[in-house]
Amino acid sequence: MIFAYLFTTILLTTTALAVPRRISSRPRADNRRSAPVRRIENVGLSELASNISHVQYSTNWAGAVWNSPANTYTKVVGTFTVPTPSAPDGSASAWVGIDGDTCNSAILQTGVDFYYQGGAISYDSWYEWFPDYAHNFDGISFNAGDVVRLTVAAISTTSGTAIIENLTNGQTVSKDLSYPQYPLCEQDAEWIVEDFDSNGSQVPFTNFGTVTFTDAVATKSDGSSVSPNGANVLDIAQNGTILTTVTETAGGVTIQYI
Repeated sequence: MIFAYLFTTILLTTTALAVPRRISSRPRADNRRSAPVRRIENVGLSELASNISHVQYSTNWAGAVWNSPANTYTKVVGTFTVPTPSAPDGSASAWVGIDGDTCNSAILQTGVDFYYQGGAISYDSWYEWFPDYAHNFDGISFNAGDVVRLTVAAISTTSGTAIIENLTNGQTVSKDLSYPQYPLCEQDAEWIVEDFDSNGSQVPFTNFGTVTFTDAVATKSDGSSVSPNGANVLDIAQNGTILTTVTETAGGVTIQYI
């Protein structure tokens, strides 16, 4: 009996260690959420990005961000191919959103998380109206190479919709949101890869490879639209090291781990 008990205990422990931690699958327990951009000074870093005059640095966001007066942006869309993350162990997230930069009191966003843990790879999808926590979508799955379209639309400053479409397997999920207590400014539009937060601190940042947002459009309240090309560029730098490089094109933006 003692031998059987020990064998079972070892088996269960080994199995538990083999399962990658999926932070956003337990958003309330683990307090997984995005955060407004955390900009840092360019001291000692600017020469590495001299080819982009409008590059800035943060510890958590990489991508393209438009800043405009309040009540400008009502919808942001972007399509990307799910990457294959690799060492180091950790997580990263690709999302589109409204606000969180010059307006840091609220963010309407949706995206896909990538996890790499000891060779095991997994993905989660979520929606969030910051400062509330992220919540998982059910009924959609992802594999590396899937083509995914992300959409957030603000119906008003206090209500909106988040949509994720896996164009490869045909699955679609959406969520209508209402947060009267956290009004949007509608002044920032973003296409981002993020080192997100869990339990009050940033998770270890994995090598996500490359995320390219195509068919990327931000719709304005006057009916016009704009692509990421020409927007402010953000790269992630941590502990004095630049971890990403961003390139804008006519119809999108590419974020690469370096």
